[in-house]
Amino acid sequence: MSSVDQAPARTPNKSFVMTKAHAVASRAWWVVDATGKPLGRLASEVAHVLRGKHKPQYTPHEDTGDFVVVVNADKVVLTGGKLDKKFYYRHSGIPGGFRAESYRDLLARDGAFPVEKAVRGMLPKGVLGRQMITKLKLYITPDHPHGAQKPLPLTSPTSQTRKSSSSSNR
Repeated sequence: MSSVDQAPARTPNKSFVMTKAHAVASRAWWVVDATGKPLGRLASEVAHVLRGKHKPQYTPHEDTGDFVVVVNADKVVLTGGKLDKKFYYRHSGIPGGFRAESYRDLLARDGAFPVEKAVRGMLPKGVLGRQMITKLKLYITPDHPHGAQKPLPLTSPTSQTRKSSSSSNR
């Protein structure tokens, strides 16, 4: 056989694994207005960004996500009858210490807590998830103190596909 007939030597593919230094250097700030958005859909979008899954350099065992600022967190919507039928449960640890609170009462008492609880439930459990939740900043007013970081508005990929598909149907 001549050297022309032989296949060139293959080089192995190299995977990029993001390190903590790379992750910290590539963090961005996003702002989301929760007014009128369903709780679960908002929480899944926020958890997706906090986890870093929107980046091509996503590494499961590193905190590669960005910061997310959620404003108007108390104006989130629960669809159907969940406002009165969905309950937040807690137990003090003593006999008879079980408490249930409807989400209507919970939103009135602490408007940011339902969003935080929903996002926390969608993040990994353990040290990594506790590290990721610190990048979530929740406010019940439209104002926030993170203007110096110049957060960009976070557009959901589902709303963009809906807009483009509805405009193409016309």
